[in-house]
Amino acid sequence: MTKTFIIDSGQKPTEEQLKEIEDAKNNPIVFDEDCEELSPAMMKAFKSAVVQRNRKKKA
Repeated sequence: MTKTFIIDSGQKPTEEQLKEIEDAKNNPIVFDEDCEELSPAMMKAFKSAVVQRNRKKKA
């Protein structure tokens, strides 16, 4: 399960949010047939797509 926290500029996360993030760091990533681990080539392509997306957001 993925949780997203949106924190605006200048806003500080709550204690509850910080605790959830710390708890998440201790849980292992579990891959399955629906979400397999990315190969190095696929990871490189994914990172490239993220960079391009972020450039468009800033423009």
